[in-house]
Amino acid sequence: MTIATLEPTKQYELSGWDLSELLPEPSDALINDRLDTLEEAVDAFVAKRASLSPDMDPDDLVRIVRELEDISERLYVLFAYGSLWFSADTQDSAALTYRNRMQRVLTDAQNRMLYFDLWWKSLEEEEAKALLPDVDEYADYRFYLEDMRRTKPFTLDEKSEQIINIKDGNGMSGLLTIYSMLTSRLEFKMEVDGQEQTLTRDALMSYAFSPKAELRAAAYQELYRVYEGEAKILAQVYVNRVRDWYEENVELRHYKSPISVRNISNDIPDAAVETLLDVARKNAKVFQRYFKLKAKWLGVDKLRRYDIYAPLAESDREISYGEAVDMVLDTFGKFHPLVQQHARRVFEHDHIDSEVRKGKRGGAFCATVLPSQTPWVLMNYTGKVRDVATLAHELGHAIHSMMAEEHPVLTQHSALPLAETASVFAEMLLTDRLLEEVRDPMARRELLAAAVDDMYGTVMRQAYFVRFELDAHEAILNNKSPEQLHDMYMQNLREQFGDSIEISDEFQYEWVSIPHIYQTPFYCYAYSFGQLLVLALYRRFQQQGESFKADYLKMLAYGGSARPEHILNEVGIDVTDPAFWQGGFDVISEMIDELEAIQL
Repeated sequence: MTIATLEPTKQYELSGWDLSELLPEPSDALINDRLDTLEEAVDAFVAKRASLSPDMDPDDLVRIVRELEDISERLYVLFAYGSLWFSADTQDSAALTYRNRMQRVLTDAQNRMLYFDLWWKSLEEEEAKALLPDVDEYADYRFYLEDMRRTKPFTLDEKSEQIINIKDGNGMSGLLTIYSMLTSRLEFKMEVDGQEQTLTRDALMSYAFSPKAELRAAAYQELYRVYEGEAKILAQVYVNRVRDWYEENVELRHYKSPISVRNISNDIPDAAVETLLDVARKNAKVFQRYFKLKAKWLGVDKLRRYDIYAPLAESDREISYGEAVDMVLDTFGKFHPLVQQHARRVFEHDHIDSEVRKGKRGGAFCATVLPSQTPWVLMNYTGKVRDVATLAHELGHAIHSMMAEEHPVLTQHSALPLAETASVFAEMLLTDRLLEEVRDPMARRELLAAAVDDMYGTVMRQAYFVRFELDAHEAILNNKSPEQLHDMYMQNLREQFGDSIEISDEFQYEWVSIPHIYQTPFYCYAYSFGQLLVLALYRRFQQQGESFKADYLKMLAYGGSARPEHILNEVGIDVTDPAFWQGGFDVISEMIDELEAIQL
């Protein structure tokens, strides 16, 4: 496959990131100075408690919210430094010590300032309405205050909320840190070209995309050989996570169900999520059809689970990091100069950790700390074409944050289901650009197939992760064993793939290797939501061209300053309508049709 090579505008090299904007150095003197200043601000905020009243002036309420904003910024900076430092090296004891210390600081501050949240939620509807600021200058604060009251029915008394914060800081948060440490330290051994290599998970799984069937199989077999050895411990962590989630949120707070906690946090109706998952289940046959076609294109009777990401053409092409950065920035620039400008800031400010290192957290993420700061991006770049897509994806997150940087920290972050919009859209821009550059039918087929592979991973795979979570939460509450959870996960895979894929036994351990179901239960439907939403948006872009761009950028610029329903209604989308979700699957089906029609 031939892809046009860009003339580099700057030499970009693999590197770690610079966290000095958050904290110049983690010295005791500097940390203590920051903590002393924070303590003074929290004391001043706590002193405002006596002044709260339904009869207070709305301007006084805004001043209190601004103090809360200032404290939140100080806390975010201190905590983010520890989180990013730990992600860069999960085996660094100094990073872990600092992170644990900031967790205690965060918990203490939250508990002392909790009174404001509880007071505001205790007001009657008319009392709260009378206090809301009604001038444009305070629109973000008004929305923030309105949004706080959504969880009023699930809020406990002050002492109970404080106990839960302390319990989470010392209990569940600590257990999840142990999960990260256990899994980040894992090493994998694999023979490549006659030599045994010791690999990180990210380096190992780059072979899942190898043109060589034996390397694909070996990568998965080694991944789950190692995870099988840790499965009893990791399953026990998950069991405790699930029980803690249920007992706090359903038993104490009276959420309708475990997944309702996530839905309400996301400000998405239960009905919309149920519709999404139901439509995904009904469309499992779309990808089953694709996998059967792919088996034929690869010259085998049936794909193994090892083979679902196999490339259609044998290519060992590697893309240098500098070429990848130039390619992504150029793609963004062709869409809109502002999009490129925002993405370039990440590199100019040294806010990206791109190199592969032992002990570094696997995968990729984008971390937004303050509106005034360029987001930080972590990835593990191994030179594969898919790494270029990952780079575009994470920079898309950063662009989303920077488009919303005019909002205060309280409303900059978008709701979770919309958080994948810019990232997936960025990936589609990259794919479209690559498709435009190739004329050879075989190369075009390879690119289209890679795009459909990614859509499987983003839509169907994530939806079935959530289906497993729903079943697993219920099973654990009914005292099912880890072995039964392994069986349930295999049944989940069998339903997902039907007769299109041969699934070997080691995949029963896949679920214990999925960080999201531990760290953020029911998160994964946000990927499905985002991909299907972007398919609808991208189709409009193809139809409308330049006129689409202003509306799209406006959508990103909302950040979290409006409800998802309002933002989506502006672009004519109803997330409770099955036809909307089906439309996304129809686009995928059309891509598969195009693949099938390509004559080589």
